[in-house]
Amino acid sequence: MSASDSPPPIPPGQRVYAIGDVHGRPDLLREMHAEIARHHAGSATAQVTVVHLGDLVDRGPDSAGAVAAAMAGPPVAGAHQLTLMGNHERMMLDAVRGGDVDMAALWMQNGGDAALESWGVPRRARVQDWHTLIPRAVLDWMEALPLSYRVGETLFVHAGIRPGVPLEKQSAHDMLWIREPFLSWSDPLPVRVVHGHTPARAPEIRPHRIGIDTGAVLGGRLTCAVLEGSTVAFIQV
Repeated sequence: MSASDSPPPIPPGQRVYAIGDVHGRPDLLREMHAEIARHHAGSATAQVTVVHLGDLVDRGPDSAGAVAAAMAGPPVAGAHQLTLMGNHERMMLDAVRGGDVDMAALWMQNGGDAALESWGVPRRARVQDWHTLIPRAVLDWMEALPLSYRVGETLFVHAGIRPGVPLEKQSAHDMLWIREPFLSWSDPLPVRVVHGHTPARAPEIRPHRIGIDTGAVLGGRLTCAVLEGSTVAFIQV
């Protein structure tokens, strides 16, 4: 099969809106949801999916609000909406539900203190009590987040995948944390990968990947990739 005969990365009749790392900025996420609704208004696309690529929490001022915005209904009526697990959600769960002091320290080093504050957890609360001070519904929702989501020939994942490893054998650690050799990989991969995790000044489009973490909490912008057929466009707020 020649390249021209290959199926498009997103099957016909489908559109995917993929949103990059939010990191405690529900104001930007709500604005992005509104922009997605405006973008889709009047469209005849039959099937719409909205994917948050993980890292809703930590660093920014309102992780609780960002999670609430992601847990709410999709911005497009009838759309399928989901959130993927990011490495920051994984750190939060390991610290809060595990009650492990070392994991808690790692989380604090990566912005977990801001997340705790957003849920009203007192600074002097014991690590072992954190799970009682954050709503169980939030922790249960977070625990159930998938690591990846595939549409046609496109894979959505927080950080990326390890080249040379079959998709079904990818490790959770790589999908949550990998940077190299994934970012600089120049050979083909079995799917096109849409990811966040590694901030850049602008969206990155490479033959094997599309990176859309544009540092929303670092003074950058929140980016959404709009994927339909073989086309890619971006919405930024």
